Amino acid sequence: MADEFTFKIEQSYGTLSEGKGGWKTELNLVSWSERPAKYDIRPWAPGHDKMGKGITLTKEELVALKGILDGMNLA
Repeated sequence: MADEFTFKIEQSYGTLSEGKGGWKTELNLVSWSERPAKYDIRPWAPGHDKMGKGITLTKEELVALKGILDGMNLA
């Protein structure tokens, strides 16, 4: 039998968007299955009991993404 999947949101940084049914795409620091926490962008149901597909980033990857975004002309 497979190990139980667990997660713990250690810190919430903010909401990027909100969709139908109250689902919110958020940036959080999440520990998956008791592993070291990583930065995580994904949609969450109200109450954080369900989640959608997302992306998990190390600190180094998040810093690299920030550098790319800072260099973009989004005006």
